[in-house]
Amino acid sequence: MSECENCGSFVTEAYVRVFAPPTMETVRVCPNCEDKLRDGADVRKARSSRGN
Repeated sequence: MSECENCGSFVTEAYVRVFAPPTMETVRVCPNCEDKLRDGADVRKARSSRGN
């Protein structure tokens, strides 16, 4: 079972395979992260709240 390094949310192995760098076994940020997001190959701080 994989989890996001940033928020600890569950992520599927398919999500990790698509969005994690080849050398990592988990993702650095996921869609559940409210404070960070993917920006191409990098991760950056969110400019606005993505929460409900």
